[in-house]
Amino acid sequence: MNLIDTVKFDDKGLVTVVTQDFATNEVLMVAYMNRDTLLETIDKGVMIYFSRSRQKRWFKGETSGHVQNVKEMYIDCDGDCLLFKVEQSGAACHENYFSCFFRQSINAEWKTVKTRIEE
Repeated sequence: MNLIDTVKFDDKGLVTVVTQDFATNEVLMVAYMNRDTLLETIDKGVMIYFSRSRQKRWFKGETSGHVQNVKEMYIDCDGDCLLFKVEQSGAACHENYFSCFFRQSINAEWKTVKTRIEE
């Protein structure tokens, strides 16, 4: 069976993708892929997503230079979520944090607990 054929895309043709740092296992971001961007990611070895807000292909790092090089790829037991372990260059977050998960709930408030990457 083809690797892509085991992925269960939703009714919009998307699959959820969790992206994790290869070295630290820190979750960097959660995004989506369609069939084409998944195939392109596998082919090129860099993360290429599908932007739901812009409704188009999104090469991570195209404008920022913060590319995510694929190291490992996993699929969950239901086939409807992918996990990629990547080598992240620079920030994964568009707000210039290493991870999009830089806020933590502390005393019922979101507090920034990570430091922005300076360039």
